[in-house]
Amino acid sequence: MFSQQIPSKIYPAVLRGLILLCLVPVNTGAREQKFANFRQAVEADPQQVSPNLRLIRVFSSADDVKPSHPILDRTLDIIAGPADPVTRVDVLRSPSAVVTDSNHRIFVADPGAKTVHVFDFIRSKYSRLDVHGEHPGAPIALAVDGQDNLYVVEQTGRTVVVYDAAGKFQRQLGKLQGGESYFDTPAGIAIDKSTGRIFVSDRQGHRVFIMDQRGKLIRKLGSRGAGRRPGEFRFPTQVVVTGSELFVLDSGNTRIQVLDTGGTFLRTIPLGYADARTGLAVDNEGRAYVSDPALNQIQVFAHGGQMLYTFDPKTTKEEAFNRPSLMWVDPGDCLYVVDSQNNRVGAFQIKGENSTK
Repeated sequence: MFSQQIPSKIYPAVLRGLILLCLVPVNTGAREQKFANFRQAVEADPQQVSPNLRLIRVFSSADDVKPSHPILDRTLDIIAGPADPVTRVDVLRSPSAVVTDSNHRIFVADPGAKTVHVFDFIRSKYSRLDVHGEHPGAPIALAVDGQDNLYVVEQTGRTVVVYDAAGKFQRQLGKLQGGESYFDTPAGIAIDKSTGRIFVSDRQGHRVFIMDQRGKLIRKLGSRGAGRRPGEFRFPTQVVVTGSELFVLDSGNTRIQVLDTGGTFLRTIPLGYADARTGLAVDNEGRAYVSDPALNQIQVFAHGGQMLYTFDPKTTKEEAFNRPSLMWVDPGDCLYVVDSQNNRVGAFQIKGENSTK
């Protein structure tokens, strides 16, 4: 299940809860109505990053989800005493991937904390992926299907672990008899929601695997020996499905290869640089967003591969970003960027300019 954080001292927590119930009226319906649209709720004072992006919010822990009551919090500290210092498990330690579902929940893979954090700003809730008290190993990549099932690439076991929308374990994909795996080093995952097909990039294997919903292998793209020709890969990392197209970040060949979802090569977008830390996201217009942690910038390409613009996230007022890495674009054109140096995630609203394919 998605487990909530448990305070270290029960008595102060219970006392704080009772005081909150007395002092703060509960009106769940009004709160959900107020936050019915996450982006509209926080766009009252957007910060300008470029003519095409606006900062919505930055978050790094459960504290960013919960409503802030400074005076009330101080009152509780006086009555119940300050909470004892503990090792926080609800803080991002080394975020590696981000994805959203249809309920506007934000999932962040965190191999450093050995968990997947779940941020629900609409309902002011935070939770963690927890299955019968066990951590999901080292999660490094995420995807969500049309039923809001969550797919977690687990690096230690070299598998894809599937959980339902409530966080209940469903199955593992990629396991062979004898405990072996399809994958050498799975790095990225994407799902075609129209067909349910699953795409997993295998960095060391230089291939992309196509599987059905149950994990049955349909096709392997590329070859184990790597290659530079169209349809071949060298250290592929990220994969993204948009419409009928599959975008593959072919890091070793410093390019993005675009194929149809059946695996047929369509075109190439050349890049100046790419490595294992480079992120890839694609929006509803087919624009590709490529992060460069070393140069601290994100490049944006048109659907046909033409460069549209470059921006530096660290120029964001009072929210300097450093080393942007993995990214995700939700259906509402909100770009989520992992700030790998500061261990947080930033959300940017994509504006409508430069939408020509």
